[in-house]
Amino acid sequence: MAEMPRSEYPRPQFVRADWLCLNGQWGFEFDHGDSGLERGLRERELASEITVPFCPESELSGHGAVDFCNAVWYRREIEIPAEWAGRQVLLHFQAVDYDTTVWVNDVEVARNRGGSVPFTCHLAGIAEPGSRATIVVRARDNHREPKPLGKQSMRYGNYACHYTRTTGIWQTVWLEPVAASYLLRTKMVPDVPNSRFILSQPLAASRPGQIVRATLRADETVIAQAETVVGDMLPQLTLDVPADQRRLWAIDDPYLYGLTLELLDADGQVLDTVESYAGLRSVAINDKAILLNGEPVFQRLVLDQGWYPDGLLTAPSDEALRADIELSMAAGFNGARLHQKIFEERFLYWADKLGYLVWGEFPDWGIDRGRPTAAYVNEWLVELERDQAHPSLVGWCGLNETAQSMDDTIQGLDDLTAAMWRAAKYVDGTRPVLDSSGYSHRFPLTDVYDSHDYDQNPETFAQRHAGLAEGQPYVNGPADRPWSVAYRGQPYFVSEFGGIWWNPAAKEGEDSWGYGERPRSLEEYFTRFEALTGILLADENMFGYCYTQLTDVFQEQNGIYLFDRSTKYDLARVRAAQQRRAAIEG
Repeated sequence: MAEMPRSEYPRPQFVRADWLCLNGQWGFEFDHGDSGLERGLRERELASEITVPFCPESELSGHGAVDFCNAVWYRREIEIPAEWAGRQVLLHFQAVDYDTTVWVNDVEVARNRGGSVPFTCHLAGIAEPGSRATIVVRARDNHREPKPLGKQSMRYGNYACHYTRTTGIWQTVWLEPVAASYLLRTKMVPDVPNSRFILSQPLAASRPGQIVRATLRADETVIAQAETVVGDMLPQLTLDVPADQRRLWAIDDPYLYGLTLELLDADGQVLDTVESYAGLRSVAINDKAILLNGEPVFQRLVLDQGWYPDGLLTAPSDEALRADIELSMAAGFNGARLHQKIFEERFLYWADKLGYLVWGEFPDWGIDRGRPTAAYVNEWLVELERDQAHPSLVGWCGLNETAQSMDDTIQGLDDLTAAMWRAAKYVDGTRPVLDSSGYSHRFPLTDVYDSHDYDQNPETFAQRHAGLAEGQPYVNGPADRPWSVAYRGQPYFVSEFGGIWWNPAAKEGEDSWGYGERPRSLEEYFTRFEALTGILLADENMFGYCYTQLTDVFQEQNGIYLFDRSTKYDLARVRAAQQRRAAIEG
C-alpha cells in the first residue's frame, strides 16, 4: 500500500489530538465544460482517480494535464471513527482553487470562493461518528476570469514569469471532532516591553459560565497560567512571563514557548484542548529602521515563489518546505518575501522553528484591479487571521506592482489598495504593512516604502538609489507621477532586484530568461551580484532588500538554485557577499 502523501498535521499552531487525514486516492473527473452538475457527476462514480492533495496539472497527482479546465470533480467514501462518538465532525480543506462546492451524503455543506486559504464544513446531523460518508467536491476554476491567480498562467503555456496553473484541491483534506462548544483560532499578541502574551480567544457556540484557560510552558515547565469566565463574545487572557524565563524569539535563537488552550464547562470539565506555541518578539519602526526586539536587523530577503517541478504550488513533502528555508539560509539570506502565493501553514511553522523572517503577501495578480470585489478582501482577511500569530512573520503586503495611470478621478485601484491596507492594520496592528510592492504607493499611510529595480549596471543602480539620504528615494515609473511625492521618511527597501540570468545549459529565448544581459561567465555573475548587493548593504538608510529569486521556476532561470533545488553557485561566495552589513553596523 502506498504511503499517504502529505500526512503531517496541516495546522501546526493549533493542534488537536484527534484527527484523520483524507489525502490519498480520490475518485476524479475533468469537467471541461463545467456541465457536470447537469450531467449527473454529483450522483455517480467518477471516471478516474487522483492523488490528493496534488492538483491535476502536477505530475504527483497522477495526471500532469496542463490544459485549461473550467471545473473538476472529486469523490470519496470515508468511515468516520466510531471513537469520536458524542462529538460533532468538522471537514477541513486547507486550500482548493478556486470556487468550491462540497456535498456530504447528498447535502450541500459548503461553498467557498478563494483558492489559497482554508475553509471548514460542519457535518453535525449529516455524517456522525461511526458512520460512512460520501464526500463530493466540485471546484470551478476558469483561469481567464478575473480572480487572484498569483503567478498562474492565463495562456495555455508558461510565459515570462507566469507558470503552470493549479486547479482544484492542492492542500490537505482532513477531519477532526469537536464538542458542541469549541475553540477557534487564537489571536496572540506578544508584548515584549511587559514580558507577556495577550490572547484573544474566539469561541464557537460558547455559553456564559464556560471557562477559557491558557497555560504557558518553557520547555516542559509550566511558567504561567490564566483563565477567564466566558461572559462576552471574545474572552481575553494575559500570560506574564517570569523574568527568569524571559527568552526572546530571534533569528539566531528562535525560541518558542509551548502553549495549551482549554475550554471548560461551568463545572470544570474540559470540552476542548488545543496545543500551540508562541514566540516573544517585537517588531517596531524607528525612523527609517525596522527593529526586531528593539534592535535593527538588516533584512536580507529572497523572493520565494513557492513552486515545485513535480507538485507545482504544492510541496512534495513537509521536508521540502523545511529544505527550502535551509537552502535560503545556506546562501546567506535571513528571510523571504513569500511572493504572489499564500504559503502553506507548515512553511510558516518551519520559519518559526528555524528563525527565518517572512513577509506575507496576497496573490493579487489576475484580479480586476479597476473593479475590486469583496471576494479579494475576504480571502486576504482569512490569510491575516490564519497567520497572525507566527513570530517569523514580520510584515504584510496585499498588492504587487500596482502601476496605473493617474488622473483627478478616484479609481477602483485606490479603493482596493486602501481596503487591503486597512484590513491588515485592523486585523494585526503589530506589524508594518506595505500598501503595494513596487510602483504606485497610492495610499499615503503606508508604513513602508519600496521599489523594484532590475537595473543590472551597478553604476547606474547606485545612482538611482543615492537620493534616499536626502529623502528622495528611487520610485518606479516617471518621476512626475503623483505618487512620487508620497515618501514621508518611511523605512525603505528595494523589494525586488537582481534576477541575474544564469543557466549556461539553456538556450536564450522563451525557454530561458532572466533580467538584463546574461553574464558570459560565473565570474561575471559574481561580480555583478557582489556589486548590486554591496550597494544596498552599504546604504545605512535602507532596512533591507529582496533578491530575485531563490530558485529557477520553469523558464525564469534567475534563481540562486536550479528548479530542482540542486546547487548552481559557490554558496560560500554568495553568502560572503551578503555579510558586509554586519561590518558596517559594527
